[in-house]
Amino acid sequence: MAAGQSHRLFRDPARALRHGILAAVACALLSGCTGLVVYSTADTQVGTIDPGLLQANRLAFITPSTITGKEEDKQALALAFASVLSERRPDLQLVSLAETLSAINADGLSEHYRDMYDDYRDTGIFRSDILREVGKVTHSRFLIQLKLAEFEQDSAGRWSMLGFRLVETKRAHMRLFFQIWDSVTGRIVWESLHELSMANDTYTERAVTFRDVARRIANDVADLLPGHPPSPPFPEEGE
Repeated sequence: MAAGQSHRLFRDPARALRHGILAAVACALLSGCTGLVVYSTADTQVGTIDPGLLQANRLAFITPSTITGKEEDKQALALAFASVLSERRPDLQLVSLAETLSAINADGLSEHYRDMYDDYRDTGIFRSDILREVGKVTHSRFLIQLKLAEFEQDSAGRWSMLGFRLVETKRAHMRLFFQIWDSVTGRIVWESLHELSMANDTYTERAVTFRDVARRIANDVADLLPGHPPSPPFPEEGE
């Protein structure tokens, strides 16, 4: 009977292929073919900020600047940073981008705000008079500016069998500047440059997303900002 079953299985190519693929996937998982790898660097330029002053005043997110083609991710970037910093740095009084934009629009400053960004694209400088106005309407001494300089995603097959791709390496890379501007003096009082690469060997279709990488960098910023020691990081997806 057992010999007959073995013979029938061998004569059914589709069934044999399915069994082979399942066995290969199991082998890949057991042998550790899947896993998340994160590599990050940070270059911090500590300015004139006093940790006590940073904690005593509100910090408002203003609209991030991005590379061409990623304009639709401005809100997602600010949201990821606001979420992580709120979790990790409860000592900071944060104002979300949505709150900032609402206050600017309600006070009739939208045209001045747009002009400020037009100048920034040409000079890398925010006009001090408009910074003061934004600080006043948001009741914030400090303004957080995120600048996305690079973001790339790709994937590559790593382990295949009989033409089937079983394990793929999903990759993403981001380079980002984080700046804190003093709305009273018009100065940059703290800044950092971050580069982070993530690679995940997986048998699923899930990519390493923009949000994944942004939250990782935000965790690095939370560790570096002056002031109280940050709360332990929350586990990110894939960990």
